[in-house]
Amino acid sequence: QVQLVESGGGLVQPGGSLRLSCAASGSIFTIYTMGWYRQVPGKQRELVARKTSGGITTYADSVKGRFTLSRDNAKNTVYLQMYNLKPADTAVCFCHHAVYAGSGWSTCWGQGTQVTVSS
Repeated sequence: QVQLVESGGGLVQPGGSLRLSCAASGSIFTIYTMGWYRQVPGKQRELVARKTSGGITTYADSVKGRFTLSRDNAKNTVYLQMYNLKPADTAVCFCHHAVYAGSGWSTCWGQGTQVTVSS
C-alpha cells in the first residue's frame, strides 16, 4: 500500500510561483504513474500533470509552459514546479499514484494541499 505525503501549497499572488512535493512510501512497483490533479468545489477533479514509469510526462493544456513535473528517484518524490500562477489555478491539489500489479491498476490519493492564487 502506497502512502503519499504532500507539501508545498500556500497563498501566492498572481504571477508568483510555488513548488508542490509528493513523497511516496510503501510498496515498490515496476509499472506506475505519479503526478497531480486538482479540484475546485463544485467541479470535477482534473489532471494537472503526471509522469509514467516509462518516462512519459503529460500536462493539462491549461498549464503547459507554466508547470513542470519532475521526479527524484532516490527520494521517491515528485515535484510540481508552478510558475506564473493565475487565480484560475486556485484549487486543492492532490498527489496521485497508480500502479499496475498484475491484477490491474490500483490508484491512491494524497490528502490534498491548498493552492490559492490571489492578490
